[in-house]
Amino acid sequence: MNDRVALVTGAGGEMGHLLIPALRRDGYAVVALDLVELPDELRQQCSETLVASILDVDAVEDLVRRHRPGLVFHLAAVLSSKAEIDPNLAHNVNVTGTFELFRILREMSSDVPPRFIFPSSIAVYGLPDAETKKRQGAVEENEWNVPSGIYGCNKLYCELIGTYLARTRPGGGAPAIDFRAIRFPGLISAATLPTGGTTDYAPMMIHAAARGESYSCFVREDTRLPFMTMPDAIDALRLLAGACSSDLSTRVYNIRGFAASATEICERVLRHFPEAKIEFESIPARQAIADSWPEDVNDARARRDWGLDPEHDFDAAVDEYLVPALRRRYGTQDQRAAGSRGPRRCASPPDSSPGLS
Repeated sequence: MNDRVALVTGAGGEMGHLLIPALRRDGYAVVALDLVELPDELRQQCSETLVASILDVDAVEDLVRRHRPGLVFHLAAVLSSKAEIDPNLAHNVNVTGTFELFRILREMSSDVPPRFIFPSSIAVYGLPDAETKKRQGAVEENEWNVPSGIYGCNKLYCELIGTYLARTRPGGGAPAIDFRAIRFPGLISAATLPTGGTTDYAPMMIHAAARGESYSCFVREDTRLPFMTMPDAIDALRLLAGACSSDLSTRVYNIRGFAASATEICERVLRHFPEAKIEFESIPARQAIADSWPEDVNDARARRDWGLDPEHDFDAAVDEYLVPALRRRYGTQDQRAAGSRGPRRCASPPDSSPGLS
């Protein structure tokens, strides 16, 4: 395998937009695969781009065999909300696509197995209700691995298979894949628009406020989840990819930047955009998923084993990263002086109990 070649699947998504330039800066030749043509600015940074589904096994196998990547970032996935709508598609993409990529890499003989970096999710956790979630607090990697949604089931299964393949080769011999996974919290990006995940209410709220649009939040005000900025997420992927195998105490790691409730996010947004119109009207199906995910995670292993140290806590994420970038993006002005009229409160829809639909 060529340890200076990196394959990125699902390269056109939110992560790919920051990961590909970062890999180029790190000196990798990037080979990218996505369902649609990448934007010119990304395509120009790749050695080759392929427009194909991860389920097009022949195309994927040809790409891998020609480039023999020593590093694989498998970003292609159907996310949580869409997975619940079409579980068959989710299983095919999230499980079958991943397993076939495992197979292709396993069948290529190499003294040094490729490092396979797998973005997993807090969706692998499944707490029974909001009250249990609040009592539990920050969960560790080996707790509550009973996902309530198909996306979490898909991710947990791939974690287990990847971990298995990292310790043994079916039929005997040394492991053929160096599998490493990160269970990402909700990710917030100023560079790209949210794509429909369960945690996307946070970036959707902020983007809508910066555009001067109203927003109806699909979870209750008290919903608390862990989050991280996209730049910190990309740094985490690179740190884990570069870590020595001997330093890893597990194959699957929690990470987080901060934890915040939907109300806390709303109130912070209104500090910067006091004219924003934000209401809460939870959608039962989406609320049930959010209630089954932990309100926080314990990321001590990642900090100890490979130096996780996110730049953005809650204050920095909103005040220093998101708001300045979104003002530049949407051309909005700093309206915080308007706050002298008194703070606006986040609103529930009229004639309803808070957070109920």
